Amino acid sequence: MGLTPMMQQYMEIKENYKDCILFFRLGDFYEMFFEDAEVAAKELELVLTGRDCGLESRAPMCGIPYHASNSYIGRLIAKGFKVAICEQVEDPALAKGLVKRDVIKIITPGTYSDSNYIDESKNNYIMCIFVDTSKNTVGLSTTDISTGDFLTTSFQYNENIILDEISKFSPKEIILNILENTSLISSITDSCNALITRKPLNYFEEDTNDLLSSQFGDEKKKLDSFSLYSSIGLIKYVIDTQKMALSNLNRIDTYSIVDFMTIDTNSRRNLELTENIREKTKKGSLLWVLDKTSTAMGSREIRRWIDQPLIVKSLIEDRLSGVEELHNNLYLMEQLKETLKDIYDIERITGKIANFNVNAKDMISLKVSLQKIPNLKLLLKDCNSSMLSSFYNRIDELEDVSELLDISIADEPSLSVKEGNIIKSGYSIEVDELRQAKIHGREWIAALENQERDFTGIRSLKVGYNKVFGYYIEISKANYSSIPEGRYIRKQTLANAERFVTQELKEMEEKILGAEEKLTSLEYSIFVEIRDKIEAEIDRMKHTAKIIAELDCLCSLANVAINNNYVKPLINEEDVIDIKEGRHPVVEQVISKGEFISNNTKLDVNDEQLLIITGPNMAGKSTYMRQVALITLMAQIGSFVPASYANISVCDKIFTRIGASDDLAGGKSTFMVEMWEVANILNNATRKSLVLLDEVGRGTSTYDGLSIAWSVIEYMTKDDSLKCKTLFATHYHELTRLEKDIKGVKNFSVAVKEVNNTIIFLRKIVEGGADQSYGIEVAKLAGLPNRVIDRAKEILSSLEDNKIHDKLDGVAASNNDTSKGDASEVAVDIIKESANAHIKTGKGKKQKEDSFEPQMQLNFTDIEKETLLKSIASMDIMSMTPLETMNKLYDLVKRAKELL
Repeated sequence: MGLTPMMQQYMEIKENYKDCILFFRLGDFYEMFFEDAEVAAKELELVLTGRDCGLESRAPMCGIPYHASNSYIGRLIAKGFKVAICEQVEDPALAKGLVKRDVIKIITPGTYSDSNYIDESKNNYIMCIFVDTSKNTVGLSTTDISTGDFLTTSFQYNENIILDEISKFSPKEIILNILENTSLISSITDSCNALITRKPLNYFEEDTNDLLSSQFGDEKKKLDSFSLYSSIGLIKYVIDTQKMALSNLNRIDTYSIVDFMTIDTNSRRNLELTENIREKTKKGSLLWVLDKTSTAMGSREIRRWIDQPLIVKSLIEDRLSGVEELHNNLYLMEQLKETLKDIYDIERITGKIANFNVNAKDMISLKVSLQKIPNLKLLLKDCNSSMLSSFYNRIDELEDVSELLDISIADEPSLSVKEGNIIKSGYSIEVDELRQAKIHGREWIAALENQERDFTGIRSLKVGYNKVFGYYIEISKANYSSIPEGRYIRKQTLANAERFVTQELKEMEEKILGAEEKLTSLEYSIFVEIRDKIEAEIDRMKHTAKIIAELDCLCSLANVAINNNYVKPLINEEDVIDIKEGRHPVVEQVISKGEFISNNTKLDVNDEQLLIITGPNMAGKSTYMRQVALITLMAQIGSFVPASYANISVCDKIFTRIGASDDLAGGKSTFMVEMWEVANILNNATRKSLVLLDEVGRGTSTYDGLSIAWSVIEYMTKDDSLKCKTLFATHYHELTRLEKDIKGVKNFSVAVKEVNNTIIFLRKIVEGGADQSYGIEVAKLAGLPNRVIDRAKEILSSLEDNKIHDKLDGVAASNNDTSKGDASEVAVDIIKESANAHIKTGKGKKQKEDSFEPQMQLNFTDIEKETLLKSIASMDIMSMTPLETMNKLYDLVKRAKELL
C-alpha cells in the first residue's frame, strides 16, 4: 500500500519545511499530520485523531478552523515554533484532479507581526550574525519587520560584545552562519531565549539579482563587507519566510558599537533597566518609572533610549534642552500629550501595508492619526530648543495620504476586506450603482414578504436567506392548508416547516447575489488600489512616525521630571561625577513618600577615583551604588535626574558586579561567575567608564577573597590606562587602610546606630570606613536562634584575637616596595603564616613548615582548640572546691575528645 494522492502532496510539501509545523489547508480547516499533529495537539491542547492515509496505520491528525488560526499560531510562536501556512493556490472549481497547494508564508518568532499577539511597547527583532573566522570579524544586522527598522554594524570578533548586542536588542530569533556547536553557540543559548536558525555559508552570498540593491537601493552603499553579509542573510531569510519583499524595509541605519554607552548583559540585569530581576516584568524597572508615553511608538522608542544611552555631549544636551522646554511649559506639554494619545501605531500600520495584511479598520486608524499631525505641528511652531524646532521643520503632515483615506474608506468598515462595506459612498460610481442595486433588491425582498402574507393570510410567513439554499419563503406545517395550490415551488423540508421559492424570487436572487458578489469583489479591488497608493508613501510615514515617537519620549521625560521632582543635569567631559542629594529613581517610587534617604556622590579620576564603601548588609550599599549608575545613565539618555544637583561626566561604559549567582549547567560556581564578571570589567573598562563592584572576593575563603579584593583595587587605581570612576562596596573593612597609601582611594560607609545590641540602619553615606561589618547583628535581625548568635560572637572574638589586622598593616606599609611583590602576594604570605601558627597548636605535634600546604579557609576546629587552651589557662584552681574542680576537669576532657 502507498500513500493517498493527498497525503503524497502533504509529504512532498512537508519535506521542504522540516523545521516547521505545517498548517495544511483542507476546506475550512488547517490540518496537521504525523509528528506535527502530535506536537500541536500537545502544545495547543487539541484532540488527536487519525485519518486513513494509504498506509496500514492511520495518520495522527489534528486540526483548527482557519478563521480562528491566528490565536493558535500566536500560541505556537510564543513557544518558539515555526509555522508554515499551506494554502490552496488554485480555484477548486477549476482544478483538474487534486487542488494545488503550496506554502504562502512561514511564521517564525522573529517574523511574527500580528499586532494582536506581539507587545506593542516592544520591538519584535530578528537578528543575523555573520562570523568571518578567517578575518576575526563579525557582521551583525537586526530588523523588526513590523516597524521597518533595519540596523547593522560590524566589529572585531569578541564573544562578550556579541552577547551585549543580543542583550541590547533581545531578538526573538537569531540567524547564524555557524553550523558546528561552538562556545559562542553555547553562550548565546544560555544567555537568551531566542530561536537559533543556522544557515550554511553560501546562504549569505548575494545572488545575481543583487538582493540588497532591490530591497534598499542606494542605501546598500552604507555597508562594509561584513555587515553586507549579515544584511544579505537577514533580508534573504525575511523574503524566504514572507514569500515577498517588504516595502517598509527601505532604509539601513548603520551604527558602531562605540556610538552608544556600552552596558553588558550582567549590568543590564543588575541595574534592572527594562525588567526587574525577580519577575522579569516591567514593573520595578527604570523603564517602568520613565515610560509615561502616550503612543506605542513612543513606548518602544524610550525603551531604545534606555537600552542605548548617548555618549556625544551635544546630542545629550539637545535632548535635555527639549525636555527642559516642555518641563518649563506645562501647558504645551499637556497639549502635546493630549494630541499624542489619539495617534495610533503608524509604524506597525505601515508594516501591515507592506505585508499586505492591512484591513480597512487599520486604514481608519491611520487616517485618524494623520489628521492629528497638523495640530501637533502647530503646537511646535514657537518652540526654541533645537530638537523641538527641528521636529517642527521636519515633520511631514501627509495631507495627501490623509485626504485619500478620508474620501475612500468607509468610516465604520467591515473587519474583513473581502466582506464588502469598506469603500465610502461617492468614491466610486460603479460601487455606488451596485450598492443601490443591492439595496433595492433587499427592499424588493422585504416587500415580497408583506405581499405573500397578505395574499395567503399566513402572518408567520417569512422570506429568509442562507448561503447554502439562497432566498426562500418559509411556512410552518401548521399553515400547510392555507398555501394556495400551484403558487410555490417546494425547495426544502424541515421538521416543522417547508421552504419554497417562486420563479420571480429566483430571478431576483440572481440579481441580488450577483450585485453583492460583484460589489464585494469591486470593493476589494479598489481597496488594493488605495493600499498600493499609500504603500508608495511608506518612507514619508515612517519618517513622521519617528519624529512623533521622539516627541512622545521628550514629553514623557518632562512629565516624569515634574511629578518626581527631578533636576536637569549638567554634562561634562572632565571625568567628574558630582551628585547632590541623589535618590534611586525606582526605590523611591515603591516606598512611602518622603522616606527615601538621599545621598551625595563625588567621583573623578584623581583624588576621588575609587570609593571604598563599607557597612552592614541591608544598610543600603547596593541601592546607593545602583542609584549613581542609574542617575548617570538617565542623564545620558537626556532625562532629568533624581537629585537636587547633578554634574555628570559622559561615560562610555557602565559595569556592575553585584549580587551572587551561579551557572551550574555551564559548570561555573558562584565564585567562578563572580571572577568571570570581574575579569570582564578589568579587561574592558576604560578611563571613561563607571564601575560598580560589590563584595568582590566574598565567594571564596576569607583571606583569598581579601587578597583578590585588595589586588583589584590596586590594579584599578595604579594602571593609568584604566583609572575609571569606581564604587567598591565591601565587608572587608581591612581594605579601608588603603586610603592612606593609594592616591584616589577614599573611604565611605553607611551610617548605622547601635542601640541595646540592635542596629538601626540610617541609610546615609558618610566619610570614613566602618570598623566592623555588623554581620552578626544583621543575622540576629533575620531571626537566627540566640544560641547561634551567641556562639558566633564567641568565634568572632577568637578570630579578632589573632591580630591579623596588625599583619595587614605590614602589607600596606610594603605596598610601594616592589621587592616584596604585590599586595596580593604579601597577603597570601600572611595567610600561610597564620595557618602555620594554627597547625603548630594541633595535637601537640610540630609539623615541618616546608611540607605545609596553606589552608586558605579558616579552620573552626583550630579555633575551638585555641578556645580550649584559653579556658585552661584562665582557670583559678586554688579558688575552686574539689567538686567544682572535678566538674571542670570532666568538661575539659569531654571538649578535648570532641576535637580529636
